[in-house]
Amino acid sequence: MSDVKLPSYIQYLQQGESYPHAAAGISLVQTHISFVLLAGDYVYKWKKPVDFGFLNFSTLEKRKYYCEQELQLNRRLCPDLYEALVTVNKDGDSYCLNGSGEVVEYGIRMARMPEEQMMGRVMARGELTRGHLDEIIDRLVPFYKAAAGTTEIKAFGKATSVAVNVLENFEQTENFVDQGALSRAQFDAIVGYSKEFLSHEDRFQSRIDAAKIRDCHGDMHSANICLSDPVNIFDCIEFNERFRYTDVAADVAFLAMDLDFHGETELSNYFIEQFAAKSADPELMEMLNFYKCYRTYVRAKIALFTASDPAVDEKATAACIEQAKKHFILAERYAAT
Repeated sequence: MSDVKLPSYIQYLQQGESYPHAAAGISLVQTHISFVLLAGDYVYKWKKPVDFGFLNFSTLEKRKYYCEQELQLNRRLCPDLYEALVTVNKDGDSYCLNGSGEVVEYGIRMARMPEEQMMGRVMARGELTRGHLDEIIDRLVPFYKAAAGTTEIKAFGKATSVAVNVLENFEQTENFVDQGALSRAQFDAIVGYSKEFLSHEDRFQSRIDAAKIRDCHGDMHSANICLSDPVNIFDCIEFNERFRYTDVAADVAFLAMDLDFHGETELSNYFIEQFAAKSADPELMEMLNFYKCYRTYVRAKIALFTASDPAVDEKATAACIEQAKKHFILAERYAAT
């Protein structure tokens, strides 16, 4: 990756001496919305100045606000992981982390988790077990029970509200049709299935009546879970309430879909069956396939957005396009079920 494409403050933070603690072997990870620096025992996360419509980090003030939201919301499931709001300040001709000069950027500092226990790595080693999923379920059931479910939040469970998110995905990806990752036939099949399901308003109303629309996590997949003791389920959606105010079924469908995506169908089924039993919510099964389709399409969209970022190198771009292609295939499979 060329440093020319990176903001100067990120280049500064790639140097070990920029930190007040030991920070050997600093590595940078990028998403479509963040710069993430792994530095010693800590992780520093900085928001890119982007505006995708559904997400707006375009001003310094907005980035500060959403950093504060990220800390507050993620402490619900990870009270010890999300440590503090941090700043990069201008110090003469250079920068200073948590300095006293003009604030150049806001970010958050997190405790670094054991990478070998990240769920994706455990899964890649073939070591993911039912016991791991039981631990996740034991964290989630009380989390959802305690999560807010106000009248305002319940409204996001209506078919018309859910349709805003689902149809937005299609609008934002139509320009990618027949560009290498998504065919017209796939796009039409997924759109048709989703619109038909959304036409059954009674299904969505029954979930509202059952008090299953909550202030959820919103982005619960294996890359955001560390199978440590206790389990950490991190990086919830902070930037848009309509992605977090959702059916519990939509939240757990994300992880179930991700398990399917990685070839762990048996564990995916186990996770949903046990969660439904322990949360006394067998009705979520009726919504599961629809939300799995929605979630895998979201992952495909994000992969395409990341691939389109000029700060991402060619190798990462190619990997993102390939990932998007696989997610679209999975979405088509759910749509045909």
